[in-house]
Amino acid sequence: MEESHLDLDKIAHEIRSFEGLTRKHSISDITNIFEEVRSQYGNCIVDFGDDAAVLDSGGDEVILFAADGIWGRLLDASPWWAGYSSVLVNVNDISAMGGRPLGMVNVLSSSDKGACVQLLNGIKDGISKFGVPMVGGHLHPDTPNLSLSVAIVGVAKKDCLIRSDTARAGDLVIAAYDMVGNVGPNSPYSWDSTTMKEPADVREKYMVMQTIGEAHAVTAGKDISNPGTLGTLGMLLETSGKGAVVDLDKIPVPDGVDFIQWLKIYPATGYIVTSAPADAGRCIQMFEDAGITARVIGEITDDKKLTITSGEDSRVLLDFEQDIVTGITAR
Repeated sequence: MEESHLDLDKIAHEIRSFEGLTRKHSISDITNIFEEVRSQYGNCIVDFGDDAAVLDSGGDEVILFAADGIWGRLLDASPWWAGYSSVLVNVNDISAMGGRPLGMVNVLSSSDKGACVQLLNGIKDGISKFGVPMVGGHLHPDTPNLSLSVAIVGVAKKDCLIRSDTARAGDLVIAAYDMVGNVGPNSPYSWDSTTMKEPADVREKYMVMQTIGEAHAVTAGKDISNPGTLGTLGMLLETSGKGAVVDLDKIPVPDGVDFIQWLKIYPATGYIVTSAPADAGRCIQMFEDAGITARVIGEITDDKKLTITSGEDSRVLLDFEQDIVTGITAR
């Protein structure tokens, strides 16, 4: 990528004002309400701020528990795609922590039977693709608006868990994407890399994080979600109490996709992880062996700033002394 193509001021403005990121700002208003009772969460290892909560089962495995509500715009654009995506995003929450998803439940609301059928067919197709069952839920059949929320349970080995609050200064930042896909179908900020692939291929790709976790090849990680590549890294830095310097020229981008658009995209199968320098090579190799493109794009720092660079130019994208993504900080 030629340096002249990267206008850091424009990129910083586009990311800071991106709705996928700004919609996260109110999360801390919710978590602050629960602050005084968090000390009573006796068997909870991780609660707010990660891809999934982590509950101690008393054995060698932990229980992973997550939920996602599907954005109303996506439901309006395509109930089928919304149903399919509800499986994808929840599976990713478990995968990102080095876990194995076990099953899902949903809460569905609508009086539009046609839309419900489309949505449920999307869920059914997601189940077939990802291999994770929908085992129950709740239906409101008399509400005027279509809505869907899905919760998922998974397991992971306790000593192989990948958390987002454990990045260390000096770690390398690795971005990993399944680059074989297409923009859309219902948003310029989504990347479909699963519908056209065989279930075995899709499952191998999302289970690579379990392999990486069990190899202890990363120090922290998250799946790249609605805030995009840099916004997701920002959430990881907030919860870890760290900063990072990211070289934008090193971020891999699919042919024909605008760079700023790619920074905002939810890539279906994509991860931001941090790795000790000695482990970064084998981490990247494990991603590549699963058909996922992975590159070192930066380094973790102690200064609580996310700085972006291109050539000799640099800008502070987020200063966590005054800026927030979710507002959930290191404890």
